[in-house]
Amino acid sequence: MLPSLKAALTLLSLLQLVSCRAVAPSHQQILKEVILLIQQLNSGVQVPCNDTRVAQVAFTDQKLPEQELLCQADMALTKVTRCKETYEPLIINLKRLHGKKKCVLSDDSEIYLRHFLPALGNFTQGMFRRRGSAAQ
Repeated sequence: MLPSLKAALTLLSLLQLVSCRAVAPSHQQILKEVILLIQQLNSGVQVPCNDTRVAQVAFTDQKLPEQELLCQADMALTKVTRCKETYEPLIINLKRLHGKKKCVLSDDSEIYLRHFLPALGNFTQGMFRRRGSAAQ
């Protein structure tokens, strides 16, 4: 009886430990959240910072890996100093997606943030569709 009681307590402890740990969201879930955040930023009231210029990211460049483009988008948004709190959730999720410490971002070409966000939205929606169809 004592060994089965010990086994039951061990199982309960393991179940409690597993249930207390936060489950890390999948890349698909993070992508979904990024897409929703961008849609909210685009459909909401005009944010004054949308007139801010940011580095242009070549989302259509097929030679660059997705992780690099996400990192560049993260860096471009990180450089926005006004309205930082508005874009912070988006930046955090981009960091979670690309997982890189550094990437190269050219400041040669800039666009307005109000044009940057839809381009980022299209890129992430494309990633979401490609990953979704690859999983099926």
